[in-house]
Amino acid sequence: MDDRSKSAERPASPGVDRALTVLECLVEADEELTLTALAKVTNIPLATCASIVYTLEQRGYASRRVVGRSHFWRPTLRLYGLASQLVRDTDLSRVATGEMRALADRLGMPVHMGVLDGHSVVYVAKAATPGFVQFDTYSGKIAPFNLTALGRAIAAYLDPDELDPLLSKLTPGRGPNAPKGGKKAFRALLETVREQGYAVEQEEEQAEISCVAAPFFGIDGSVAGALGVTGFARDLTPDQMRVAAAGLVDLTTEVSRRLGCPPESLPSVVPVS
Repeated sequence: MDDRSKSAERPASPGVDRALTVLECLVEADEELTLTALAKVTNIPLATCASIVYTLEQRGYASRRVVGRSHFWRPTLRLYGLASQLVRDTDLSRVATGEMRALADRLGMPVHMGVLDGHSVVYVAKAATPGFVQFDTYSGKIAPFNLTALGRAIAAYLDPDELDPLLSKLTPGRGPNAPKGGKKAFRALLETVREQGYAVEQEEEQAEISCVAAPFFGIDGSVAGALGVTGFARDLTPDQMRVAAAGLVDLTTEVSRRLGCPPESLPSVVPVS
C-alpha cells in the first residue's frame, strides 16, 4: 500500500482519496482486516476509517464478519461487476476481434489486448486457442506493467512525465529470469523495445511462460494499448518469437489505422525478419 502521507501533491478531495485508499487496501489484502489493522495500514484515523468502511458496506462494496467483539472487513464483488461492465463497454476490445482470432489460430497461442491503468496492465480482450491447457489470462485480469510484454510495449512509448512515476512502481518477478536491475536497466529495456518495435518477456513474471507484444496508437498519435501473444517458453523459441512479433506488428499497425492514428505518427521501426 502506498504511503499517501508522503505524497507531494494534496488530492483535490482528501475524503475521496481516503475512501479509495481504504478500498484499494481491502482489495489488495491477502486476508480480512479488522478496523484497527485497516486504519494502521492506510494511515487514516480510526474514526474516519470506520466511517468509510461503514459507507462502503451500505453501498455494497464491503462486508464484515463478526467474531465476538471483532469485525473483519473484506471487499465484495460489486467492484468487479463495475470493472466487468467497463471492460465490456470498451470499444478497443472489438477493434480487431477477427484478426486476433486469426493470429491466435495461426500461431496456436492466445492473443491478448491490454491497456495501461495506473502501474498495471488490464487485459481487455482475449482470443483463446482450443485445447485442454489454458493460460490464466482473461478479460479483466490485472498484471504489473513491467513484468508483461504488453506493459513494456506500452511503457516504451509513454511521454516522460507519464513514464517517470511508473518507474517507482517496478514489481519484482517470480520467474527464473526475473529482472534484477532498477530504473536504469528498465529504461534501457524500453529503448530496445523502441528500436525493434516490440517487447518480450521470458520467464520473468513466472516460470515456463513467455510473451511478446507490440503497441498500437490512437488518433492523437499517443500509445493506446498493446497486443500480445502468450505461450510456454519452450514453444516461443527465438524463431517463433520473431514470427509472432511480425504478426503482432502488422496487426497493431492495422489497429492504429482503425483508431485514426495518422501514418506519420506511427513509430519507425526495423521490420521483423
